[in-house]
Amino acid sequence: MKKLKFFFKLALFFLIFGILVITGLYIYAKVTPKFNIKNSNSIVLLDRNDEVFFESNGSSSWIALNDISPYLIQATIATEDKNFYKHFGFDFPRILKAIYTNIKTRSKSVGASTITQQYARNLYLSMEKTWSRKIEEAWLSFKMEIDYEKDDILEGYLNTINYGLGNYGIENASQFYFNKSAKDLDLAEASILAGIPKSPSNYSPITDLIESKKRQKVILSMMVKNKYISQEEADEAFNQELTFIGKKEKLNLSTLMYYEDAVLKELNSISSIPSSLLSTGGIKIYTNFDVDAQTILENAIDNNIDSTSNLQVSSAMIEPNTGKVIALVGGKDYSVSQFNRATQSKRQIGSTMKPFLYYAALENGFTPSSVFKSEETVFTFSDNSTYAPKNYAEKYGNKDISLAAALAYSDNIYAVKTHLFLGEETLVDIANRVGIKTSLEAIPSLPLGTIEINLLDLLGGYNTLANDGVKVDNYFIRKIEDSNGNVLYEHKDSSDTVLNKSLVFILNELLTGSYDVNLIDYISPTCISLASSLTNKYSLKSGSTDTDVWAVGYNKNILVGVWTGYDNNNYIPNEERSISKNIWGQVVENYLSDKEVEWYEMPSNVVGVFVNPITGNIATNDDKNRKILYYLKGTEPVN
Repeated sequence: MKKLKFFFKLALFFLIFGILVITGLYIYAKVTPKFNIKNSNSIVLLDRNDEVFFESNGSSSWIALNDISPYLIQATIATEDKNFYKHFGFDFPRILKAIYTNIKTRSKSVGASTITQQYARNLYLSMEKTWSRKIEEAWLSFKMEIDYEKDDILEGYLNTINYGLGNYGIENASQFYFNKSAKDLDLAEASILAGIPKSPSNYSPITDLIESKKRQKVILSMMVKNKYISQEEADEAFNQELTFIGKKEKLNLSTLMYYEDAVLKELNSISSIPSSLLSTGGIKIYTNFDVDAQTILENAIDNNIDSTSNLQVSSAMIEPNTGKVIALVGGKDYSVSQFNRATQSKRQIGSTMKPFLYYAALENGFTPSSVFKSEETVFTFSDNSTYAPKNYAEKYGNKDISLAAALAYSDNIYAVKTHLFLGEETLVDIANRVGIKTSLEAIPSLPLGTIEINLLDLLGGYNTLANDGVKVDNYFIRKIEDSNGNVLYEHKDSSDTVLNKSLVFILNELLTGSYDVNLIDYISPTCISLASSLTNKYSLKSGSTDTDVWAVGYNKNILVGVWTGYDNNNYIPNEERSISKNIWGQVVENYLSDKEVEWYEMPSNVVGVFVNPITGNIATNDDKNRKILYYLKGTEPVN
């Protein structure tokens, strides 16, 4: 009897305590300021001309609840939160059921978030799943239920939720997918759209129609179960043939979202920005995005890669003197694949590593005329291990060739001989110095690019070469403001001179040999196919492995890097090995067509000499190959 009284008192205590806590929270929620449900989770991206090119939600696309198709509202409630109008932000029976199911199945496949909780979660810039974040989201859900009517919460949710492919809010989604207002959606259209938010990258009908239809069937069955529609109506809607538009009124670029994703990734790395958009009332992000450059880049890709091919691409365009990333592509088409290869993947970079090696060589006493023999070679090390690199197509000069020729032909034997002569740590040190962040191993094959590096990381190193040896950080975001125009963040330019400007000039001149007809001998320069189409002067290096093909080149105006390959690492056939170079050539030429093109000023301690670029000797009238190469004064060849 005593035990029963004790448990009764304990239960009464917790009941009273719970009532007091809830009452206290209710009073606190009532007296704290009410946040603006329309603007609090707004993210606006502006381009380099301060023109808006993306809005997560905006007044122009916000639509009242009574102007949204009843089918869409019913489908959303039936699927996401059938007790929405009955609970107070938390559906406790559903939570308990989800916990039981997940324990039973030993998975986390069943969720129990209400519409209110999902809306609260969308008020944050990242999706981290810490306990502190969960507590914050729970508080916001509670406060939202205190401050607003249920219809207001549902209206806000439908106007801000992600419907895939950069479409936030039901009006944007309805116009994008069906070219109609959300109030005009029929049952078939509404049930398709209502299925997307659970996994926007998987359930968009443009991304994967099969999965989208499977999801639609679930939505319709839930609507039947909750007595919104009959089974006959569900069957008719499922079998209805739909036409998907998949276009926006302006900036209808299939690659635009890759740049937007890169901006949001950088945003999450800026510590001065509050994690909750409630703290800012929404934000404006001023970026370096150049719509003309992005259009040129996308058109070049479309011109060179068949839409039916599985070949993929990543590319970026960067201003060398500032580090501004003005255009970026992470795949052929964002609607097909949201994986951003420009920011998320690492690939073998092949011979695009060699310019850093040859800068190191110039720094250690080599000149453009320094020679090694190009021949099939087996390198034997002190531990009796061997390394036998091959030239592309196993073509060798079987004679001494100059550094200038080795770079133009991308001769692997010359590169490994140089690498071992300098010491394997030398290339690692140079790569670190120019800004490559990937941890590199000092191995014999390093100059042949057997290591994997991210596109933007590689271009960070190349940018130092393109910027006269001055290292700057590549970046997307210029400035961030809150909804009141207060500056929350502003990019601070920083630069560090890490290379000798005279040697960089010599190297940049050497890299023009990759498409120079004056270097045609027993083999042609690697980018000779571009020679007739280039009207400006560029430093250019290609690189390839069995599974990756690169083209990276620049002048003072622009740096462009292009990668092509298969996500599953399939071998790239010969007919596809020129695609990266062709894309690169079209991009730089079209981008610079209306600009004053600049080249690098020759330093006073550098001299140009007319030589045979194959042998490195002073040119004679008998030489068929003749070209001006550049040297530090006092190191040039003499008769």
